[in-house]
Amino acid sequence: MSASFLSTGRGKLILLLLCGVAFLDLVDASIVNVALPSIRKDLDFDTQGLQWVPSGYLLTYGGFMLLGGRAADLFGRRRVLVAGTTVFGVASLAGGFANTAGLLVGARLVQGVGAALMMPAALSLLTTTFKEGSDRTKAFGAWGAVAGLASAVGVLAGGLLTDGPGWRWVMFVNPPVCVLILAGAYRMFEPEDKRVSLKGLDLFGAFLATAGMLLLVFALVKAPDQGWGSSRTVLELAAAGVLLVVFVVNERFTGDPLLPLSIFRIRGLAAADVTQLVSVAGFISMFFFLTLYMQNVLGYSPIRTGLAYLPVTGAVGIGAGMAPKLVAKVGTRPVVVVGSVIASTGIFLLSRLKVDGGFVSGLLPGMVVMAIGLGFVFVAITTAANAGVPHHQAGLAAALLNASQQVGGALGLAIFSAVSTARVNHRLAHGATPPAAFTSGLSRALFACAVAVMCGAVIALRTRNVHSEAEAEGLAEVEKLVAVG
Repeated sequence: MSASFLSTGRGKLILLLLCGVAFLDLVDASIVNVALPSIRKDLDFDTQGLQWVPSGYLLTYGGFMLLGGRAADLFGRRRVLVAGTTVFGVASLAGGFANTAGLLVGARLVQGVGAALMMPAALSLLTTTFKEGSDRTKAFGAWGAVAGLASAVGVLAGGLLTDGPGWRWVMFVNPPVCVLILAGAYRMFEPEDKRVSLKGLDLFGAFLATAGMLLLVFALVKAPDQGWGSSRTVLELAAAGVLLVVFVVNERFTGDPLLPLSIFRIRGLAAADVTQLVSVAGFISMFFFLTLYMQNVLGYSPIRTGLAYLPVTGAVGIGAGMAPKLVAKVGTRPVVVVGSVIASTGIFLLSRLKVDGGFVSGLLPGMVVMAIGLGFVFVAITTAANAGVPHHQAGLAAALLNASQQVGGALGLAIFSAVSTARVNHRLAHGATPPAAFTSGLSRALFACAVAVMCGAVIALRTRNVHSEAEAEGLAEVEKLVAVG
């Protein structure tokens, strides 16, 4: 048995660095949410413009993810990680100094591009660095734990910073972390021999994929305001669908595809990515609606809202800490399914909101149950989605998983916000007070989130049950021999 690289000091530092990249990118999707009222007042945003502070980041993050993953495979993972981190850090600094609404939204759009380069490069570096079975299981466990913690910590950090030094610090905290990541990347990873050349990059496919994903996420973000049945929403979704269909056809016949369709022959990979998409639709939306409930119904300040998520961070850590051991014993599939059922139960408990509800009796039990399940799901699904992926496609597999997360988040917020709004309007039309109607709308949306996470459990039944990466690679080799025979 080969020695464990993760047990060495260098191995631990590399894992810490890569998990830091994941944490930074994912936390920035939620850290601004608590700060939005302060941002609106300071920069004189209108209601429609304000939504682009969080949505602009998700738009380019999801839209450029596939391109970022393929670029990491073709041009070198360290090189793409460094480029993305630099873009992210500079955009964060610009956002912190922004004195107009347009500049802040522009900075968030560029931040998303940087994150789309960083994230798949970091996950593919993790996949290719930790090759031994137990090392990889533990590394994926740490990555999944960080992914699960990020949303809760983002709200916590956003509240502390907004009520402390001010909302601009939700942007200013990023550049120092980016400097540390850049220093670590140059110290921990050797420079690649690959030359920077557009040869081998499917430029037409890159255009189709990026344009299609950008338009899809844009349509999902705007749908609650425009209306799902409006001609504009229908046209945007249809155009996105056409672009993505043409992209798939292009990938089928081009010599050097951006997305080699052969990657979907890895059994269970597509199911793992769809599970991620559906589950994240429920999880991300749940954090959004809970934050609205605490601030707008219970009257919590930004800092109190952030502190309310402290138990969530602890419970996610417990679930994520247990998950790798469970994966080694029973495999990824049971852990994802059971974790989804636990998390769905917790979100269902949270859906029983009251106008005069309390934290300890009303929110805390559901938050803890949900968070333990969340830790299970993120660790196991990360392992399942990367199991058996060839070295040269690690960046692509990472991009697919993370694109599923970003599209899932946008899709969930669009659909469940519409569910909430419809319920609020119905209750107001029947004489309910505004607080009662708003609470009822949030309750209905949270119930829909619970259903989405439970659907993730059903889809997860189609994923491959992997106990270790070594087992996944062995099964892949057997399938190849059978196919040849």
